[in-house]
Amino acid sequence: MKIRIKDNSIRFRLTQSEVSELGSNGAVSSVTQFVDKPFIYTIEKTGEDVLCASFIENKIILKMPSAMIKELVSTDTVGFDGQTGLVKLLVEKDFVCIDNTVEDQSDNYPNPNLTC
Repeated sequence: MKIRIKDNSIRFRLTQSEVSELGSNGAVSSVTQFVDKPFIYTIEKTGEDVLCASFIENKIILKMPSAMIKELVSTDTVGFDGQTGLVKLLVEKDFVCIDNTVEDQSDNYPNPNLTC
């Protein structure tokens, strides 16, 4: 899972296996290990109707409604957006980049812009 943070915006991008894990387990998480402690970002299933997020200690927790997870897993829907206070939230499938990149993209979704 990748995140992009810019000002009051957080974007979560999930590979195919991460979307599958979220659908099966109700949660998916990643860790960036800093010297003194880890930075954790996670998406968890909730019974609520909207995306919401919190930052507690060193962890971003995005709560995603189960209906959204089901739709993300079983349809071509690319993602969902929401907001918590001033923070805009976006969860989306991670597509293969059009330009060359050195990162492993073998688990990314096929980019719809690459088809004729």
